[in-house]
Amino acid sequence: MPSFSARLLTVALLLMPATVAAAQSSREDLSEADRARVEAVTRPATDFSRPEPFELMQGGAGTTKRVSDANALSHPGENLVFEDEQRFLVGNGLFRKDWVTAPSSTIASDGLGPLFNARACQACHIKDGRGHAPLEPEGNATSLLVRLSVEPDAGQRERIEKGLQPAAPHPVLGFQLQDNAAAGLNPEGRIRIDYSEELVELAGGEIVALRRPRLSIVDTSPDADLDGLKMSARVSPPMSGMGLLEAIHDADILALADPDDSDGDGISGRPSMVGDGEGGLVLGRFGWKAVEPTVERQTAHAFSGDMGLSTPLAPDHWGDCTERQPECRALPHGAQSQFGDEEVPRDLLDLVVFYSRNLAVPVRRQIDAPQVLAGKKAFYGAGCVACHVPKFVTSRNAEHEAHRFQLIWPYTDLLLHDMGEGLADNREEGLADGREWRTPPLWGIGLAHQVSAEASFLHDGRARSLVEAILWHGGEAQASRDAFAKMEKAERDALIAFLESL
Repeated sequence: MPSFSARLLTVALLLMPATVAAAQSSREDLSEADRARVEAVTRPATDFSRPEPFELMQGGAGTTKRVSDANALSHPGENLVFEDEQRFLVGNGLFRKDWVTAPSSTIASDGLGPLFNARACQACHIKDGRGHAPLEPEGNATSLLVRLSVEPDAGQRERIEKGLQPAAPHPVLGFQLQDNAAAGLNPEGRIRIDYSEELVELAGGEIVALRRPRLSIVDTSPDADLDGLKMSARVSPPMSGMGLLEAIHDADILALADPDDSDGDGISGRPSMVGDGEGGLVLGRFGWKAVEPTVERQTAHAFSGDMGLSTPLAPDHWGDCTERQPECRALPHGAQSQFGDEEVPRDLLDLVVFYSRNLAVPVRRQIDAPQVLAGKKAFYGAGCVACHVPKFVTSRNAEHEAHRFQLIWPYTDLLLHDMGEGLADNREEGLADGREWRTPPLWGIGLAHQVSAEASFLHDGRARSLVEAILWHGGEAQASRDAFAKMEKAERDALIAFLESL
């Protein structure tokens, strides 16, 4: 009689989405010859005795093989031309630089805040990898921020549905809690996260302790009424391969959507549609709730919300300071007329965006090891690939030549999925409800602790290990989570070894 995992794999392959190949007929960038090639190369794996062709280079031709140290996620794409490598290096300098409050003798580096979370992009995206939850209840939360909102009124609801704003901001604190401030100004408050422990028993008797977080804000302004406040903690996501994710054709993502679960597999991913700034809607791809459609928009809103810096896309010099924070909006800004109208003018924004788009995906490790191959089979068998879709071929019309027509292995569908009550933040953002999250890419996840020993997983960093992260899955992923819990320990270890090879 076939083993439990073998039966799971048979069912998973029968229920697996038609994959990206189903969308090829609607991709205007492909010739008939292209369609056949793409359909063949993106078919799901069925042979787990050896690696698939090209699987080693999971970021396509730009994959980096320099993965031996803590800088493993900080290298440029290997297929950049010399001039682009220079742009990347300048963008890297801007990504790492500390901004200061205005006025300052350091021209072109001032304008921070007046309210802010961090002084540099790199402070949150530690070595271009993921952030982590504070180690103590009121510990350092630089790489974790808290999104804020309240119940929207009718006008705000209409704007949210049209993709013109992500949520209804708190009338005093805005969209995000800023826990740092310029001299003479009080921060909006401090984050406190208290944990309770829950024990889960796996097959074979192994016990895993899970941390359930309880989020609160302390030392906030007396006039900042917190009644009805919706909060959601977010750790900084890793940066690898963002330009390649941007280059996936819309049709390939939309073909995977099944909002009504018409195929009955229990997976009902749906796209996050957001405003394009010109009255239309575009596909959201970035952020924990997929509310940002492009790397450029994501970067501009991070400059504004996280550091209080204006850009051409978010020109308010005071960032997230609201009209009910007049002392904040009265402080000087750092825009310099000789450089432009914003604190981060267009040329500097473009350099940071270029850097963010071209951080290389790391090469796979131990790809042909028997345990890794067994773990890949278990990953498929548990149905994980229903959301963590292994591979795509990027558009021939991608903006940057280095990202065009690349076979990539991000293990995501970039869709919103109901992840159950355990992971719910009960806060709507864009079209995502309080239980929905975008499927995060998995490439590079095996290097998370090599890059930052404190790195943690899931949207709020509650999971300290990949095992904990899997066991928090619920909703549409409940069956996959339960399948993992029922595996023999050797098979669970193999699945983790596979993830660590990505």
